[in-house]
Amino acid sequence: MKLVTIDTGRGGVPGALLASGEILDLHRAAAPETPETWIPATLRELIAGGPGGIAIVRGLVARVEAAEAETRSALCASGVLRDAATTRLRAPIPEPRIVIGGGLNYRSHLREMAGTPEPARPTGFLKAISSITGPDTVIRLPPQAPAMVDWEGELACVIGRACHDVTPREALGCIAGYTVVNDISARDWVDGRVHRKQPWEARLTWELNIMGKQFAGFTAMGPAITTADDIGDPNNLTLETRLNGDVVQHVHTSDVIFGFAESVAFFSRWYSFLPGDLVTTGTPAGVGAGRKPPRYINLAMFVEVEVSGIGILRNTVIA
Repeated sequence: MKLVTIDTGRGGVPGALLASGEILDLHRAAAPETPETWIPATLRELIAGGPGGIAIVRGLVARVEAAEAETRSALCASGVLRDAATTRLRAPIPEPRIVIGGGLNYRSHLREMAGTPEPARPTGFLKAISSITGPDTVIRLPPQAPAMVDWEGELACVIGRACHDVTPREALGCIAGYTVVNDISARDWVDGRVHRKQPWEARLTWELNIMGKQFAGFTAMGPAITTADDIGDPNNLTLETRLNGDVVQHVHTSDVIFGFAESVAFFSRWYSFLPGDLVTTGTPAGVGAGRKPPRYINLAMFVEVEVSGIGILRNTVIA
């Protein structure tokens, strides 16, 4: 099942993407005097409802999917069923508490970045919630760092229940679903970090590199969360990034060094995760900074990140 957040202009309401491509407004579709009226105001609260809440939504979706043509026409007329082409979506979780961007996790990416060695443990960094944007939104190049803006297509997991200091096996049971992220990065400070001779100087420059990932719109997310039971093995998916239609990244997610079980368990040693928090796996080979010569995002470009089983995250970049 694919869950979305419908943009209402004043916020967002939970929805589901149907097999027909239509979007179902879960609030409006809920049958009175049934458990469907439980459906909360946000997708984060819905996910916090656990397997029982997901089961209620799955039953509602199945009921609408099986409806006769006349009933579906009435649902369209009343705004319960919406045309995906004209329905604006927000990021599935517009304001998570925590977003951890994984790094140095695809073997192919380590090879393209000057032979970076494999880390002994998962690595990552926090991303500012203010950097989150949804699908089909416009991302503006930051005027203070517009020349080396790079793409990083990534797969992310969405936490489904509270967890802290869990084992890898326990971590898998804490994942509600998966979504697509583009960890956009201003690379102005990468060369400085690589060529620094003193460790302390390199560290300070690396901090600037992390800050170059925090600009508004630099955590594009969506279009949907596919529930974990529908994904099965997240290390058995295909990820592809396209820049103005040109394929720049294409990888099987089995290329990761640390899967979600290991990553979530590792970071949970410090962070207390709650439903709706996100952890990404990092990006594969094909980023602009790893190319010879480097290639970066320019004006009037559109970037697409597609993950099998989830969908296509599209964004346009302007000045």
